[in-house]
Amino acid sequence: MTWNEMTLSDEERAQIDAIRQREGLESIDQALEWLAKTALRNGVRRVTGKGRALYAVIGKSKSCV
Repeated sequence: MTWNEMTLSDEERAQIDAIRQREGLESIDQALEWLAKTALRNGVRRVTGKGRALYAVIGKSKSCV
């Protein structure tokens, strides 16, 4: 996986740290990942009206034909 570096202002870092503490996460990186996934879930929910999994779902495969 590639990593991207972000430059955060003091205010942004404080807000992300507050989220990290609230969600019980260990690092700023985990808080940023949590924020990205939450934003993605909310966006997909707005578009489709349904929640979608952000992990591999293993089960019976069905043909799309």
